[in-house]
Amino acid sequence: MNSTVMMKVATQEVVGEPEVLRIAEVPRPTPRPNEILVRVHAAGINPTDWKHRAGAGFLGEPPYVLGWDVSGVVEEVGIGVARFQPGDEVFGMMSYPFGHGTHAEYVSAPARVFAAKPTTLDHIHAAALPLVSLTAWQALVDYAQLEAGQRVLIHAAAGGVGHVAVQIAKARGAYVIGTASAAKHEFLHSLGVDRAIDYRSVDVTAEVRDVDVVLDTIGAETSVRSLQTLRRGGVLVSTLPIGSDDLYREAQRLGVRAVRMLVDSSKDDLATIAEMADAGSLRPAIAETFPLDRIAQAHRAGESGHTAGKLVITMA
Repeated sequence: MNSTVMMKVATQEVVGEPEVLRIAEVPRPTPRPNEILVRVHAAGINPTDWKHRAGAGFLGEPPYVLGWDVSGVVEEVGIGVARFQPGDEVFGMMSYPFGHGTHAEYVSAPARVFAAKPTTLDHIHAAALPLVSLTAWQALVDYAQLEAGQRVLIHAAAGGVGHVAVQIAKARGAYVIGTASAAKHEFLHSLGVDRAIDYRSVDVTAEVRDVDVVLDTIGAETSVRSLQTLRRGGVLVSTLPIGSDDLYREAQRLGVRAVRMLVDSSKDDLATIAEMADAGSLRPAIAETFPLDRIAQAHRAGESGHTAGKLVITMA
């Protein structure tokens, strides 16, 4: 008698457009030592998902199951896990980039990539947080060392990373300048943005000067030109880890600093994020939710570039 427990996943056999995604049934994983098996209630979707689906990423050739954000309930714990027990509500980000796999009914991963879910957030909102909040926290706090009273320019401030970064920067006492299309300015001000700039009608790099920190989620020429907005000694942090060395050369010429980063899993940072959420100083905006079997539509919505906040996949 076959006792294998099966689960549904969103997978792909080839890279390409959203239509390459399909729902399949695969054996449910068993947690290894120091791992926990989580029954997924919701899983965030991020630009890295549709970029990897299309073949521009770190994972090589499919098949694979994408997804890094997750919120759910511990189903089973592996040998040696002392922090969690079955029934605990957790949220987390799989080790980036090779820990992918949350667009599934269950995921097994090291206990160290999880933290207790914020008690004030449901699973949908909790699933929206990990990747973007860890990215924003590490960019602004670890790399830029943002302090109260400083001025920060956040590009794409209405996006996934951007709208969370705005809240983190405000919580740390910064003056925040955010870029977005004019239609999203009301949303930006609701987050606490002090000055919203329509990048479609204004040359941001000519309009903004003497900021202490730039958070760039766009890359390429935007990164290089944004160096001009910094005061001497300021820092630009780009979430795009690959690019021309022109960025570093121009930063050196201007007397500023440039950093390219990739987000890293951290249970301690996640715990801080959870504390902020429960204190009311950080709340993700949900643009739209999709059931797992509509994941292709979720990818199309993300690629449209018109969303404000986060897209989230929900499980039955």
